[in-house]
Amino acid sequence: MSNWFHTRFFRCLGYVACTLLSACGQSSGPGNLQQASNAQPTEIVVHCGRLIDGLSDVPRLDQSIHIRGDRIVRIEAQGAAPPLTNQTVIHDLTEFTCLPGLINTHVHFDGNPEDSVDYSVYARRTPDETLQLILDNARTTLLTGFTTVRHVGAWFPDTVYRARELIENGQAPGPRIHTAGPYLTIPGGGGDLTFPEIPAEDIPAESQQGIASTPEQFAARAEAAIAAGADFLKVIASGAVFSVGTAPGAPEMTRADIEAVVAVAKRHGKKVTAHVHSDQSGQDAIRAGVDSLEHASLLKDSTIDLAAAHGVAFSMDVYNGTYTDTVGREQGYPKIFLQRNTYTTEAQRIVFEKAYEKGVTLLYGTDAAVLPHDMGGWQFATMVERGMRPMDAIRSATSVAAEHMGLSADVGAVAPGRVADVIAVRGNPLADTEILRDVTVVMQAGVIVKAAAAD
Repeated sequence: MSNWFHTRFFRCLGYVACTLLSACGQSSGPGNLQQASNAQPTEIVVHCGRLIDGLSDVPRLDQSIHIRGDRIVRIEAQGAAPPLTNQTVIHDLTEFTCLPGLINTHVHFDGNPEDSVDYSVYARRTPDETLQLILDNARTTLLTGFTTVRHVGAWFPDTVYRARELIENGQAPGPRIHTAGPYLTIPGGGGDLTFPEIPAEDIPAESQQGIASTPEQFAARAEAAIAAGADFLKVIASGAVFSVGTAPGAPEMTRADIEAVVAVAKRHGKKVTAHVHSDQSGQDAIRAGVDSLEHASLLKDSTIDLAAAHGVAFSMDVYNGTYTDTVGREQGYPKIFLQRNTYTTEAQRIVFEKAYEKGVTLLYGTDAAVLPHDMGGWQFATMVERGMRPMDAIRSATSVAAEHMGLSADVGAVAPGRVADVIAVRGNPLADTEILRDVTVVMQAGVIVKAAAAD
């Protein structure tokens, strides 16, 4: 990710309304946002009607964000005369709320929800098809306002690395990707791409990079993942809810297995996240030293307390069970899957409420792939419905997520010195978080990548 902030270039994406202007001091509305493609403006000024900066507890009104290159240089009250040169560009968003570019800490770009009907499609796709799927989902994610993501494991980690490189080099649109590389998992476990109807020799070798059976093997797999380019590591501590022949989220990796991975990660200054549903695997993962838990659906109060005491964060997809229930009925998911989805969805929401009350760090994570990638903003409303303050929900997808990922020097807030990732929505998301489902403007590193036409 070190080259990201030095390789971005201007682009207009398909339907995005972009007008190229360079006249001194001319301003634009949201359907007419400008950027000079040949000569970068010496300064961009964004006038915001309301600014939620990701750090402050209350929004600020009538603020101007001054940007040079890809960085924010200052923020001041509107009315101060902008420095007018023949390359100054002013974006007028005084009718909008500006926020930092959003961060989703639980995405998978190499799959879509409809794949849940037949997971063997993952093994049948060609590498080129998988790469294109990843790039399509990355583009969609960016246009919904998520300028940074944590890609929590993949069956095709090498292809994710290739997509990340294309995006970093400005050859494809997408968010900056912080990726775990391969799933670290037991043979036949929740992260092992195996199917009874597909011979083992036909399973892509790329998908088998993280499979191990002993702590020593897991340590070796962890070292290999980091050497290949993983930004953090992902362990499958317990299996999927949609499993056949086992209890939902039954423990898979042992505490010793997870400890071996954590030891490698710590030596390299990396973090570890654990896919967890069952209470036992949650306890094992916390005591093994992981930094975050995903889902955490079936945790008991004592394990939530343990997480709070150890400073372990939760990334919980508290919305997508609603989506899965609706679509699963339409697509004919097995009855047992629908029953498990109903049970674990409500259980996870209860854990979310308790974790928030106990001060556990909560990261915004939607399990995108189970949830469509264009619905990344739908979870905010559920988080608020289940007791979270709206500003805390926004912070979970901005400064809090950036801090956990080690990116807070660059992203997660609209603040001087940070990268100019700014989104804008019509209305006040603190009064109605559903507004965040429909982001009007997306600026990534000082470049407008989406500007929907004004109503």
